[in-house]
Amino acid sequence: MDVDEVMPAIEESEKLPPAPEAFIPGTHVLGKDEILEPDDSVYIMRHSMNVTWPCLSFDVLRDSLGDERQRYPTTAYLVAGTQADQASKNELSVFKMSSLHRTQKDGDDSDSDEEDDDALDEDAILEFRSVPHHGGVNRVRAQPLPPASPLPPASQPYFTATWTDNGKVHIWDIRPLIESLDVPGYSWDKSRTNKPVFTISSHGRAEGFAMDWASSGNANPSSLRLLTGDVHSKIYLTTTTPSGFNALSQPFVSHTSSVEDLQWSPSEPTVFASCSADCSVQIWDVRSKGRRSVAGIEPAHESDVNVISWNRSTSYLLLSGGDEGGIKVWDLRNVQKKGTTAVPSSVASFKWHTAPITSIEWHPTEDSIFAASGADDQLTLWDLGVEPDDDELGTLMNDTPDGARDVPPQLLFVHQGQKDIKEVHWHPQIPGAVLSTALDGFNIFKTISV
Repeated sequence: MDVDEVMPAIEESEKLPPAPEAFIPGTHVLGKDEILEPDDSVYIMRHSMNVTWPCLSFDVLRDSLGDERQRYPTTAYLVAGTQADQASKNELSVFKMSSLHRTQKDGDDSDSDEEDDDALDEDAILEFRSVPHHGGVNRVRAQPLPPASPLPPASQPYFTATWTDNGKVHIWDIRPLIESLDVPGYSWDKSRTNKPVFTISSHGRAEGFAMDWASSGNANPSSLRLLTGDVHSKIYLTTTTPSGFNALSQPFVSHTSSVEDLQWSPSEPTVFASCSADCSVQIWDVRSKGRRSVAGIEPAHESDVNVISWNRSTSYLLLSGGDEGGIKVWDLRNVQKKGTTAVPSSVASFKWHTAPITSIEWHPTEDSIFAASGADDQLTLWDLGVEPDDDELGTLMNDTPDGARDVPPQLLFVHQGQKDIKEVHWHPQIPGAVLSTALDGFNIFKTISV
């Protein structure tokens, strides 16, 4: 009698693959053959785009596709300047990012049938139009356009300023480049775009990074003001007149080292803030005699103050990021006028980043949220409105393993995967969307956190 061969019992104790673990910088260290994989379940949209030459700086351009955009796929426009290996190879480029689809989530059946097309995780499309730019671009900023206003017609200018590494600040009209990206067959007038509309030579041969535009608002949107600061501690103001741009010759002088960043006040048209490698933040009024600051925070950080951002919703709040990796929030109502010895204390301070802060920016409409980037390859999103209660605080302290870092409750999100992140901006027309530039190109993403 044949006996069926008895199959060996299935081992029920076979090990399952380890569950994915969140990588916390400062707590975990990547092994030799380990790489970071993004968890797309926490992204609503995430795209990476490579470019020919790295861009130190970029700015988001306003478009006519509407505000408060929630539908996908979406489109974004930005302007950036290159850092090529030879001065003659540099360009100023307008980029159009399209087919920015939702991030596909495996096994996510919650989307309705109507949203199936939106959820296609296709590759984004990156198109660009460029003009030659002699010298590397340290910083680029586009003129502010009034909120909720459409893009100006192609016949009107859309100005963008570039801080070059040879001491010049150029102002360009990039409106025809945008038109060329949107209208097939459109041919732009090179005499209008390929040379600067105006060049600021006030800084001599001193290069710089600090730059910020302001507009007189809806009443007179053509009345623009541009601040530029250089490595020799000087700040210059350029204004517009009916006949064009006018670079004022007298500098603002109170800093004793390189001016790193500038921000116009969102509520007072004559007031601006600056930060410097002299460790201070200064507040200025262009009407004050002597071109000296009227108030200051000295010192604001223990080392160079690299970046600042002025809150557009709560105009007494200012952010600063330092070379030591610290982020501080200042209440400008506590900042004393020059002549007093009291140094104000920051209302919040965070030491999460482990390398210099390279960029910082308040959310355009949520006054407690901001984004920051650091030379530690982290891009972080924060919400000052998050406060742990006493029970949570005790749990957090008790659960932190030995050698691990405490994660501040205000830290909402850590985006990684880019090398040498230089700048981060929110998209003002796509709520929660963040763009960044790094050595390896651009990222655009929106998280479930913001």
